Amino acid sequence: MKSSKMSGAVVPHVRSDSESDDDRRPAPATTVRTIRRQRSIHRLLGGRKVADVLLWRNRNLSAGILAGAALTWFLFDVAEYNAVTLLCHAVLLGMLLLFLWNVAAPLVDRAPPRIPEVIVSEHAFREAALTVHRKLEHSVAVLYDIACGKDLKKFLTVVGSLWVLAVIGDNCSFTSLLFVGFLCALTIPALYERYETEVDHLVAKGGEDLKKFYRKVDSNVLNKIPRGPIKRRVN
Repeated sequence: MKSSKMSGAVVPHVRSDSESDDDRRPAPATTVRTIRRQRSIHRLLGGRKVADVLLWRNRNLSAGILAGAALTWFLFDVAEYNAVTLLCHAVLLGMLLLFLWNVAAPLVDRAPPRIPEVIVSEHAFREAALTVHRKLEHSVAVLYDIACGKDLKKFLTVVGSLWVLAVIGDNCSFTSLLFVGFLCALTIPALYERYETEVDHLVAKGGEDLKKFYRKVDSNVLNKIPRGPIKRRVN
């Protein structure tokens, strides 16, 4: 009876020498980061019509906006149209079409064209103005905090980014820069949503490689730099 009871007892796990410390290490940062981020890309982008356009949920609308941006870039940057000239030509074309429609309407027994009284409602215009004001106020406040030097890392990052943008703007036209930014906004979120797992894996792997490289530089170079004796303060 004793032996049967002992045979049914649970033997506690004893760690053997063959088990390395790697078996007891926590899960990698990629798994933790994937579990933590439960919000989708659509929600991170606002979850509204803008997110639908950026993620190509409505392909016809996204393709139309991209085609319009490409046409605008072609007219201003390739054909070298002036903004005033293009606006005048567009208004002339619209007036000509309205004139022909108004003249031909009685002949084909159709009603003449009518321009809507309210193109943009006052409420929508006010909401857009308030949104732009809030975004601008928040951006100015963030830039003010960074410029005050509260976070040196952010300060150097912003200064470096502005310098890179200044160099790019010196070599590219403003229209080309806007078109490239618009193209990136319409392609990168959609591609990331499609290949999210692969991109997260590559980013995590790149981060680990950078950490390993920093450890090597720290151990082989930085730690070998001679330092002077540390003077202790005498109370």
